[in-house]
Order: sequence, then structure tokens, then C-alpha cells
Amino acid sequence: MTKNTDVQLIEIPKIQDRRGNLSVIEGTIIPFSSKRVYYLYDIPSGSKRGGHAHKKQQEFLIALSGSFDVILKDGKSTQTVILNRPNLGLLIVDGIWRELCNFSSGAVCLVLASDEFDEEDYIREYKNFKLFKNR
Repeated sequence: MTKNTDVQLIEIPKIQDRRGNLSVIEGTIIPFSSKRVYYLYDIPSGSKRGGHAHKKQQEFLIALSGSFDVILKDGKSTQTVILNRPNLGLLIVDGIWRELCNFSSGAVCLVLASDEFDEEDYIREYKNFKLFKNR
């Protein structure tokens, strides 16, 4: 069963020159081939996103602009990670509850997902998540 300790921050290589920075995600930077890409933006002040877990899907979150908090729960412990650098991503493995909050003005969250959208893979109620973790 996965735990918060299985979640990891991964440095994305950054190429710098006088024209600006470039970061690339390829090869083995993340442990899966991305099958879906989506992004969150124009998030109203005080809003929260996430509030679910996945049974099998993994996700890699990056704050392309601005910052936000990611609250992670494994059923026993809670951890908060602040994402605020576009060359640092958060790998969330399957079986971890996530809530995104405290979005700064202009924040953009990019998500690379290991699978295409499948409603059956979502656990959207925390009480059901606890049952899933205790089976």
C-alpha cells in the first residue's frame, strides 16, 4: 500500500542562457509515459482543486507559474508540499489523496498523468478512500 513517503519531488533539468530558461521532461525524468496532459489556471482566490485519489493512476504536478500547496494524505499521515518552481515537479503515486489550495494570483498547475481519464479510477469521497486504504 502506498504512503506519503512514496511521493517525491523531482528536479526537472534546466537549461539557462541569456535568452531565458528551458526545462524538458523526457526519458526517465518521471517513471511513466504521459498519456494525458492538463493544466489548471485562473483559479479564484480561496478555491481548492483535487480532493480525490486515484486507484492506479500516477500524476506529476508542476507549478509553471506562481505557487500553490499540495496536501497529501495516505490514510495515516498528512504532508503539505509547496510547489513554486517551474523546474521542480511532484510525483504523486497511486493511492494518495491530494488537495490543492492556496493558489497565488496567476498560478498555473501543469499535470502529466500516467493514464487517460477514467472515472472508475477516481476515489472522490474521503471516507471511501479510507476504506480503500484499509482493505
